[in-house]
Amino acid sequence: MDRSLVIFSVALSILALCLAVPASASDGSVQNVLPLPECSKGWLLEDRIIFYDRDNLFDYINGEAELYIPYGFEVVATARYAKQGDADTAIAADVYRMASLLDAFGIYSNYRKPGAAASQVGAEGFLSPSQLMFYQDRYFVRLQASGVTSIEKDVFLACGRAISKNLPTGTGRPMEAEMLRVPGISPGTERYIARSVLGYAFLRRGLVADALLDGEKLQVFLVPEESRQAARKAFDQYHAYLRASGRGIQVTEAGDRISMSATDPLYGGVFVEQSGRYLVGAVRAQKISAAKKIVGEMSGRVGGP
Repeated sequence: MDRSLVIFSVALSILALCLAVPASASDGSVQNVLPLPECSKGWLLEDRIIFYDRDNLFDYINGEAELYIPYGFEVVATARYAKQGDADTAIAADVYRMASLLDAFGIYSNYRKPGAAASQVGAEGFLSPSQLMFYQDRYFVRLQASGVTSIEKDVFLACGRAISKNLPTGTGRPMEAEMLRVPGISPGTERYIARSVLGYAFLRRGLVADALLDGEKLQVFLVPEESRQAARKAFDQYHAYLRASGRGIQVTEAGDRISMSATDPLYGGVFVEQSGRYLVGAVRAQKISAAKKIVGEMSGRVGGP
């Protein structure tokens, strides 16, 4: 073989090693989501895009990695976009690929605060002087000011929209989150909990939200199960727990639905109903009538069996 070709081949191999990323992170659906060479006019990619997967996420966000894993974290692409002429001012951009749309919403909802300014980027997002976050399809995007405490709103939005264009389109909010769109729910308080809703292991995963109805401050929950039988099992486990530690338990069964009202030792008044493969409930109720009313609205959104 020609000596020059050998040298050229070796050089290419060295270059490939220098740019290598973890094998499980080498997925086209995340490698190309961060825009090149800039995310907003005059904000240029600094160095290179780096990828982390489940094996080494702790190397990147050691204090937060435990939050992402239960939501089906797969890989994150991260980069720094520096302001032209001011290398100390930058945007740290992260794009996380999660297991599903619901999981991406779940991570996003952990960071969103009630009343946060909407960003109109992605399926849903919020904006502050120091950060922009949104989710789209099964991706969660996190942009943060680096080196400064704030960055112009238009810069954040331009960068977010440039990333959004590289993500799958046409997917809005998760179906489960839409089930919480009933009168009384406080907008922006919906959260998806990947493990132990209300801290109870038998409520494996689900959504919670704050509500105000008839003067009552409530917390509602929606637990999706794989089947009607699994939902009934979770209901029975909650019933058994309340029988052992609660009081005032009343169970009503009519047709294909079963409901229960009681006083939960941790959450006060509770009303919960099995509706098909879902458990729908409300806690912290002073008057069970208010809890029943909002649970009825949610069950109507669920649609029964």
